[in-house]
Amino acid sequence: MSTHVVSDTRTLLGRSLRHVLRSPDTIITTAITPIAMLLLFVYVFGAAIDSGDGKYVDYLLPGILLITVASGIAYTSYRLFLDLKGGIFERFLSMPIARSAALWGHVLTSLVANAISVVLVVLVALLMGFRSGAGVLAWLGVAGILVLFTLALTWLAVIAGLAAKSPDGAGGFAYPIIFLPFISSAFVPTDGMPGPVRWFAEHQPVTSIVNTLRNLLAEQPVGNDAWIALAWCVGLLVLAHALAMRAYRRRFA
Repeated sequence: MSTHVVSDTRTLLGRSLRHVLRSPDTIITTAITPIAMLLLFVYVFGAAIDSGDGKYVDYLLPGILLITVASGIAYTSYRLFLDLKGGIFERFLSMPIARSAALWGHVLTSLVANAISVVLVVLVALLMGFRSGAGVLAWLGVAGILVLFTLALTWLAVIAGLAAKSPDGAGGFAYPIIFLPFISSAFVPTDGMPGPVRWFAEHQPVTSIVNTLRNLLAEQPVGNDAWIALAWCVGLLVLAHALAMRAYRRRFA
């Protein structure tokens, strides 16, 4: 088995990216739902929601970005499932390439595709009036957290793709993740939520991640939320990667 993991991964990344470029509708579809939600909440519900000082689009955007990523990872699971069913992984394993390169090719493709979708959503938000005075370091912090969040969810998608028995099962796991921001501070402050709902909203990962992104974009102190968000992202990433590699080894043992 070759030890050139980086070169093998780069080759398989190029293969996966070509598939995405031949079907750009997947990226467009991934961005459409978050953009529709952005339009709906800002122009229909925004006037009835008290989000404090500032424009509601500024308050809403961080949560919409997380929903964008959660929508995009379903395609990673689906593409992985199709490769497994097509027998391409067996062919890869018969070749002198790193075993993990096939998975990393899909994971990095997810990172690129989701980055494009996130940029599209931000551009639409700018047209709707979103503004941020954040500096370069703050934007780098936003990008870093989104990258960690995307990688963590993508490795969860790898587990789903390896375990799925049907195309619907491969992509369906993402729906609970997409729903999670609705029970957080992504759309409304948690202060007005009933006791048990508020407790859940304030202690689940999305709230700390959204609050961190929102404070970075608003040039506000991030406080403990930043450390909690990083702990959630890194913890989920390490756990999901370990479980995904274990499932991969067991499937092709």
